[in-house]
Amino acid sequence: MQTKLIKLFTACLFGLLLTGCASQANKDPLEGMNRGIYKFNDVADKAVFKPVAKGYKAIAPTPVRTGINNFFNNLRTITSVLNNLLQFKLADAFSETGRFVINSTFGIAGFIDVAGMDNVPVNKEDFGQTLGYWGVGNGAYIVLPFLGPSTVRDTTGLIFDTATTDPIHYTHNIGEVRLHNQLRLAQFIDKRTELLDATDLVDEASLDPYAFMRDAYLQHRANAVEDGAETKEPIKDEFEEVDTENKPENK
Repeated sequence: MQTKLIKLFTACLFGLLLTGCASQANKDPLEGMNRGIYKFNDVADKAVFKPVAKGYKAIAPTPVRTGINNFFNNLRTITSVLNNLLQFKLADAFSETGRFVINSTFGIAGFIDVAGMDNVPVNKEDFGQTLGYWGVGNGAYIVLPFLGPSTVRDTTGLIFDTATTDPIHYTHNIGEVRLHNQLRLAQFIDKRTELLDATDLVDEASLDPYAFMRDAYLQHRANAVEDGAETKEPIKDEFEEVDTENKPENK
């Protein structure tokens, strides 16, 4: 399994290098295919995943949901530690290491965000951001089945992070397939529940949810690579209302 992931990572990285420059002129050269996958994801989400997430939110008390979310965020801290190191952000890597140690011990395996209570800053990084930090372009925009928006660069990063710093992936490697599947399912439901309000907003506010999601994702990732610096171009929906009442008069 490990060998297959490495081969897939290498293939994605090679594709990234080939498409990185060309895709800058057209951020969505695979739009036809992407819209098809987006539609599939949307149908599956509305039929299965969104109702499950709403049911989970309705049944599970807020402290339980918060604890589970903290647990998965704590696992992800290992990815942040490695990628901060790869970007030579040593202070951030040290901070993330401290966050992981504190939450894994005093926070009972991460279910309680003790580090957050102590105002320890969060410095999330992944390998997609690391590639961007070192100047690798997005490559083509891609919509992944079930997982949603991505790019060639971020898909490569996801494969790398999964193979190297994802504790859930290691449960599969040691033969705990059932545990692996249970953790993945819980992680997916947790993430979908976290995004309930955001997806409702996209559906209600945009004439073209696909385009809105794409542009929002690309700007969000550009912002993440720049560590929160403002990007040059704001997110634009397919339709913008003009506020005539507050529009300044020409002088």
